[in-house]
Amino acid sequence: MIKTRDTLTPLEIDNLALEMLVCPLTKTRLSIKEDKSELVSAAARVAFSITDGVPLLCLSEARNLTQEEIDNLK
Repeated sequence: MIKTRDTLTPLEIDNLALEMLVCPLTKTRLSIKEDKSELVSAAARVAFSITDGVPLLCLSEARNLTQEEIDNLK
């Protein structure tokens, strides 16, 4: 079943919204982790948490990615 805006639960990120979001530092596209808990900026090497379906795109709240996580992105 394809989810539309009307069928999304509050904890899901709309794919259209995800396509519009960019890293606040590098202005590059973000990807979402498989568990949908974070948005990842490969260019900036940081992850932004998603809380209650809302991405927190604040650099001071971003988590630095480990080298292993960076390697897995490639």
